[in-house]
Amino acid sequence: MEARGAGPRCHYANSVRGQAGVPRGTLGVVVPTGKKLPRGGGSGDYNPQAAVRGGCAPPLRCTLAQRCRRCSRALEVTSRLSDSAVVSAMAEPIRVLVTGAAGQIAYSLLYSIAKGDVFGKEQPLVLVLLDITPMMTVLEGVVMELQDCALPLLREVISTDKEEVAFKDLDIAILVGSMPRREGMERKDLLKANVKIFKSQGAALDKYAKKTVKVVVVGNPANTNCLIASKSAPSIPKENFSCLTRLDHNRAKSQIALKLGVTANDVKNVIIWGNHSSTQYPDVNHAKVNVKGKEVGVYEAIKDDSWLKGDFILTVQQRGAAVIKARKLSSAMSAAKAICDHVRDIWFGTPAGEFVSMGVISDGNSYGVPEDLLYSFPVVIKDKTWKFVEGLPINDFSREKMDLTAKELTEEKETAVENKIKMPIVLLELVLQ
Repeated sequence: MEARGAGPRCHYANSVRGQAGVPRGTLGVVVPTGKKLPRGGGSGDYNPQAAVRGGCAPPLRCTLAQRCRRCSRALEVTSRLSDSAVVSAMAEPIRVLVTGAAGQIAYSLLYSIAKGDVFGKEQPLVLVLLDITPMMTVLEGVVMELQDCALPLLREVISTDKEEVAFKDLDIAILVGSMPRREGMERKDLLKANVKIFKSQGAALDKYAKKTVKVVVVGNPANTNCLIASKSAPSIPKENFSCLTRLDHNRAKSQIALKLGVTANDVKNVIIWGNHSSTQYPDVNHAKVNVKGKEVGVYEAIKDDSWLKGDFILTVQQRGAAVIKARKLSSAMSAAKAICDHVRDIWFGTPAGEFVSMGVISDGNSYGVPEDLLYSFPVVIKDKTWKFVEGLPINDFSREKMDLTAKELTEEKETAVENKIKMPIVLLELVLQ
């Protein structure tokens, strides 16, 4: 039978049509090298690399001097479908935990993870969702929605209120849940309440998770919660723990971009030093911006030192509170985006010539920050391993700001370590201060 619209028979198009699992009307699908085609076209193997380069591989070679329209279309569809149709089917799923999974941040986060925005379009995954027992009915609704999305990368969704289930064999743990700060609660009381949660979760990581697990703490106070979790998981390298300051980093990029009338992608190498709190120091002394095709320093581009040392810093420091005041809820969409950015960079690395902000253990830093703090630094990431960006000159203004936020983190650590009060363990979603 000849391919419709062509004179001679198009061997490739006829060979792949009608394969199991191929949507009606689809002309081609990649079959991994070494696998037999289920129907038609001879007994040989198909080389997807050859197809993507623009030619059929035997026995799927078009007999025409030039490929017919049907064959060309088949190759186009083959290339487009290859990620989800083949690679994801062959890859081993990773296990990803999100705590506080019934909350609004997780609701904004889970779809992005499940559809491949974080770990790539070729990586299948199992999503593990942890929350407190009273939230399990709500969590079941989240599970139903994820199932109803019919996402090809999402192999399984597990919802639970049990740590021994949630933390088993994890590749990635995203700890969003924490005790929120309630009206009349002092920050030290919040710290002490969260110590119990993150000691327990750290111990669960130590007991049940893979020793290679990457842990990202989002729940506030994120830096000290992360430190407590790390100390409670001594068998997992402390370098595997990080906390989220990417939201602050993104806020800083956005403010610079808005000031200059460029996109946020035109701004790189801003730094958030220190704590995810109002003492954080957004630093653009080393940041670059692309203006009309030319890369220049942010200070040179803006030419307004008073704004950069005043309103810019205050806006970033107080942005979370401003969102709460306006929305009556904490940041969710932007927090979820920042989590995706943070975890994606851990997984795939940072682009050449760029660094990002991340709360990491301060041991071995060259910037005079006391050791044994979870402090936000500029880092580069390669092969899922972060390194400090070294050798950046620090002026007196920056030194003062960096020391101030280090002092707050030292005080937080002392308060957390000296925790002696008893408060109920409540796993709730992040409230950005």
